Amino acid sequence: MKKIIFYSYLKCSTCRKAAKWLESKDFEFQLTDIVKEPPLVNYLNLAYEQYSDDKKRIFNTRGKAFKTLNLDINCLSREEIIQLLLSDGKLIKRPFLIYEGKKVILGFNEIEYAKQFIKG
Repeated sequence: MKKIIFYSYLKCSTCRKAAKWLESKDFEFQLTDIVKEPPLVNYLNLAYEQYSDDKKRIFNTRGKAFKTLNLDINCLSREEIIQLLLSDGKLIKRPFLIYEGKKVILGFNEIEYAKQFIKG
């Protein structure tokens, strides 16, 4: 059984779509509220490594929390980015999935999910 940790926000329609897709393919996952319990530091570091070429992808750039910060993400250090993400789960791109403890999948794209979970 492949292990999937699914960080989600209850009011997020994209998160609900992703969960529905995983359920339709009979995947089991551990659902965690990203606002009440943001991803662990090691998972945020993993996301940072995977998306270091475009650090903004780790952030929920459409959300109010991000827009009120008015930051240039590229000027921040890795530590500053991780601390910022830990400070408010609404800043993190969601859904935020950890697959097998070593791969981070951000957002929901049916084709990307199929590539990661069905062929992977």
